[in-house]
Amino acid sequence: MPSIPQPLVPGDDGAADAAVTSALAAFAAGTAHAGEVVTALGGARLLVPVVALLKESEIGEHGLRQEKESEMALPKLVGADGREAVLAFTGVDALRRWRADARPIQATALQVCQAAVHEDAAAVVVDVAGPVPFVVEGDLLRVLAAVESGTLDALGPDVTVARMEEIAEPPRRRRFGWPSRGRG
Repeated sequence: MPSIPQPLVPGDDGAADAAVTSALAAFAAGTAHAGEVVTALGGARLLVPVVALLKESEIGEHGLRQEKESEMALPKLVGADGREAVLAFTGVDALRRWRADARPIQATALQVCQAAVHEDAAAVVVDVAGPVPFVVEGDLLRVLAAVESGTLDALGPDVTVARMEEIAEPPRRRRFGWPSRGRG
């Protein structure tokens, strides 16, 4: 019989990590760069949303449509350019701002990046509904996923941890069709 995994942070109250919110606020204000946000995210617990999807319904005895079968799913965001992103949230307040009925699953930022790469998503969008959205994509996404999976060496010499801050710096214009704040 499968076991239910233990939470990363037992007794977690769902609050956002203070170091992450501080780094995101500084990034939005233009007083910090993306590398500082990535550093703060590296050790933080994030919440990944899971939502119920109706698979089958039926008309009940009372004459109203009711759920017969549903499944839980990890929602993805689809950008204006058609690329997909995995969503993650710094805390339960940011999750509820996006969708009140989503259920939070604890994960590290590295685990979320690894899942995004596994799902062929182009990005991870943190706090898509605010207060400060942040996008992890491209080489940075692949590096963080490789760190989690232990396959960093397989990325080759062009993509190394020493380049992470350079990789994390956003371009002058947005590359991904998601909301962003700060210098992006």
